[in-house]
Amino acid sequence: MESLPPCPRCSGEYTYEMNNLVVCPECGHEWVPAADGASGTDGGVAGGERVIKDAVGNVLSDGDTVTVVKALKVKGNPSGIKAGTKVRNIRLVDGVDGHDIDCRIDGFGAMQLKSGVVKKA
Repeated sequence: MESLPPCPRCSGEYTYEMNNLVVCPECGHEWVPAADGASGTDGGVAGGERVIKDAVGNVLSDGDTVTVVKALKVKGNPSGIKAGTKVRNIRLVDGVDGHDIDCRIDGFGAMQLKSGVVKKA
C-alpha cells in the first residue's frame, strides 16, 4: 500500500487521495503531490496553496467579480439573495463550513459564500 505524505499545513497524517489531489481531512487543505521529489514545477504558485474554483470550474482569485447562480436563503431576511446578483471584489478565505469567499453584497452587507454557488463574471 502506498503511503501518502503528511499535510504540509497542519502535519496531519490522515491524508487521502481525491482524483489527482491529496486532501487533509483535519484542516481541509488540498495540494498536488510533488512527483518523486521534484519541486518548483507549479508555475509560480506557492507550494501548498489551494485553488478555489467556482460552480463551473473557473479558478477564482482575490478581487474577482462573481455572479450568484442560485437563490440563497439568508437567515433573518425574508427575501434572500436572488440568482444573478453580482458580487464585486471578493476575497478568498479559509472560512468555516466550506464558506471560502468573503464579500460585501449590496443590501445585505458583509457575507461569506461557498464557491459552489457562484460563477466568475
